[in-house]
Amino acid sequence: MSASIDFRTATYATSAPRLEQCPTDSLREVAFIGRSNAGKSSAINVLTGQRGLARTSKTPGRTQLLNFFTLGEGRYLVDLPGFGYAKVPLEMRNQWQQQLERYLRQRDALQGLVLLMDIRHPFKDTDRAMLDWCVTASLPLHILLTKADKLKQGAAKATLLQCRREVQAFVPLVSVQLFSSLNGSGVDELRATLSRWLSEEAEEDGDGVEGSGP
Repeated sequence: MSASIDFRTATYATSAPRLEQCPTDSLREVAFIGRSNAGKSSAINVLTGQRGLARTSKTPGRTQLLNFFTLGEGRYLVDLPGFGYAKVPLEMRNQWQQQLERYLRQRDALQGLVLLMDIRHPFKDTDRAMLDWCVTASLPLHILLTKADKLKQGAAKATLLQCRREVQAFVPLVSVQLFSSLNGSGVDELRATLSRWLSEEAEEDGDGVEGSGP
């Protein structure tokens, strides 16, 4: 039985440009990932009830580091660099992607990924690549269909059902929900999923993250 985590206690811990500079005391952590401007920082702010905890920007590619927020007792939330479009030199973008892949492959404390996708443009090629990698690595994946407020309720539910059908073969490893940082819808469901990931005893055969990079 997982305990409920009080995400409102989250505080900024550190920003790491390389895997070697990530916190060494982490026992369990959950990382947020997605295409640039998918709303990762906004989702973390709503999750924690702190508007300015994670920096947000209208400019895609703002998150360039592995940003850690502590929940205490060796638990962390991690805001990862966005993949896809970013107004930065190609060499710098490749360096980000290299560190991101190293984190995903080698970070033992990682318990699951939250993949954010704009509900109006779900399952781009990069999203599918991340889904395939998580399935291969047996790493839990929770998909947030963000900006759900941009669609009418019926259209949002239809997209949710379509996306759930796409991942049906991978349940319960992969789950999908609607989410809106603007009106807070879906935040309770997200908190329940992350509380479970951050509280459960690690499975003996599911601790490590192995396999080829995304």
